[in-house]
Amino acid sequence: MPPDAFTALPTPNGPDGAPRRIGVEIEMSGISEGRAARIARDVLGGEVAQGEDTLWTVRNSEIGDLDIYLDASFRKAEKSALRDAAIRIGREVIPIELVTGPLLPKDLPRLEDLVRALREAGALGSSAGLFFGFGIHFNIELASENVSDIRDPLMAYALIEDWMRATYPIDETRRVLPFTAPYPTEFVRELIGAGRDISLSDLAHLYVAHNATRNRGLDMLPILTHRLPDLMERLLPSATSARPTFHFRLPDCRIDEPDWTLAQEWERWVIVEQVAQNHELVDRLSAAWLDDHGTITLIRQGWATRAAEIMQNYGISGSAA
Repeated sequence: MPPDAFTALPTPNGPDGAPRRIGVEIEMSGISEGRAARIARDVLGGEVAQGEDTLWTVRNSEIGDLDIYLDASFRKAEKSALRDAAIRIGREVIPIELVTGPLLPKDLPRLEDLVRALREAGALGSSAGLFFGFGIHFNIELASENVSDIRDPLMAYALIEDWMRATYPIDETRRVLPFTAPYPTEFVRELIGAGRDISLSDLAHLYVAHNATRNRGLDMLPILTHRLPDLMERLLPSATSARPTFHFRLPDCRIDEPDWTLAQEWERWVIVEQVAQNHELVDRLSAAWLDDHGTITLIRQGWATRAAEIMQNYGISGSAA
């Protein structure tokens, strides 16, 4: 498969029978918001508009509207001379974010064209500097509102997270950052123990008890808040946006590397869903995980290797990326 080809989801359509949509967030540095917006217009068409402060929008492009802005933590800070000075001084390490609306799968190759153009214009990714903490996020629409279509991908991701992190290693400069932390061992153990009959309410209680943070590779808080808004408001004091999407947070953006593609990153999520749909494989992984893990997981490489062997027996590996 070509490195820039996007693999179809195992369940390609959503609850309404239409193709499942995917929102994409790309963090980078090396170019300004305004220049990135103009490049997007040149590649995808549309009209560039500058909003308040550091927000730029490309309206009516081939793939819909795009927002491009300085990292949200700085953009949302109260405007002041001190904030503006901090932005000027830190321009090289404060990322800009390019955020799409929900895209159809057929739109993803055009987004890849934009990524190439940004690379050629000097966009920088994670490995270009010691403090470049940039990532890629995919927001993948649910296949359905059924509990199984929420629980099964979560279970699959939890079981293969160590394998995924070993197969697609995180840039060394980002390992110290908090959002690279994997799911806690005890959470995975309790998730396996709960089994396929767990209710959505019990799943929410279990998830929040161990993951009351957005800083996970698979952030389930938007989905749980979408499905159980009242319960989640009680469980979590801080507000979380409700979306019927898996928030898949990849800790690296290597946009400046010529062989890197969005399609390679997308392949990771496709593998999660492939595992999720194979209940026999999930059962094998679950039993092996319990056999492999003690009370605390200190070294994860051993499980990553064992999980790879089990997955390969079912025809799943990371070599497709």
